[in-house]
Amino acid sequence: MMLSFVTLLAQAPAGQPSGGLFARPEIMMVLMVVMFYFLLIRPQQRQRKELQKRIDALQKGDQIVTSSGKHAIVHNVKDRTVVLKVAEGVMEEYEKSAVATVIKKEASTTA
Repeated sequence: MMLSFVTLLAQAPAGQPSGGLFARPEIMMVLMVVMFYFLLIRPQQRQRKELQKRIDALQKGDQIVTSSGKHAIVHNVKDRTVVLKVAEGVMEEYEKSAVATVIKKEASTTA
């Protein structure tokens, strides 16, 4: 008896609108996709492009941090790799994609 009463309450009358424009699932899905694009995807793409510009503009003497957390100074820049000076007399070669942060040499001398 109680179950049939609940199902009657859950059903909306045929002649009345059921909540307006935002109650339609298709519109809600589109709104969710738009929100995800502007809140998550677009800012991440912008950060990726900025980092790629910095990596492309690497020069000898720039300080960088690799994705593994190693701090180093750029010693030589090649097409796909970069040679880093980790300590006095210690050189290591990394892929450019391993560079996580670039600190320009002008910024490091003034700060």
